[in-house]
Amino acid sequence: MRFRLLSLFLLLFLLLLSACSTEPHIVISTDIAVTSDKEIYIVSHGWHTGFIVPADTITQQLPQLKERFQNTPYIEFGWGDRGFYQAEEITSGLTVQAILWPTESVMHVVTVSEPAQNHFPNSQLETLCLNGKQYSRLISFIENSFFKDSTGNILPLKKGIYGDSQFYKARGNYYLMNTCNKWTAKGLNSAGMDIFTDFKFTADSIMDYLTEQKKALSNSASGCSTNTSLH
Repeated sequence: MRFRLLSLFLLLFLLLLSACSTEPHIVISTDIAVTSDKEIYIVSHGWHTGFIVPADTITQQLPQLKERFQNTPYIEFGWGDRGFYQAEEITSGLTVQAILWPTESVMHVVTVSEPAQNHFPNSQLETLCLNGKQYSRLISFIENSFFKDSTGNILPLKKGIYGDSQFYKARGNYYLMNTCNKWTAKGLNSAGMDIFTDFKFTADSIMDYLTEQKKALSNSASGCSTNTSLH
């Protein structure tokens, strides 16, 4: 009986946390206008997922990225716990704090100067084709994930953890019910995928969903072709 009550309390607690984990927000509409189809990648590095997108639109929205990363064709974006993500050494204390206690977040931004499959040969990749409206909402979601100061500038932090990369201050708090993988799920939802975001805690939960949604993926050698299973 006591175990059942404890389990019920824990479930209610987790649901409450999930309801509070709203930032970064899913994007429903945006003023960004993109007219052509765009091919993006969702990348899993084992425990962490993120997006690889063409650099042109996002650098127009965030000119500081253009200044920092110059003419790279693609950029990888990931969101995560500030202390854990930037740490030179991962400790059990950092891990517990990141999971159980709401902490500040960061964006990890990485230059991808060659085809994603070549750039990340040891990572799992899925390709997704978006029409202009879907892609615009995803770019808006990524842009809104950055913290901006009163002048609209994003705030660089430490150098990133691999390649030509940089950390930036982000919006939202990281904890058990609002992880990097839930962030990716929110991005996919913003882009029009019918994905339930609340319990997407792991990289596998994201990649398994994409595998099950093969009709929403485009791997055609003839180029990007929008799939109508997205909305």
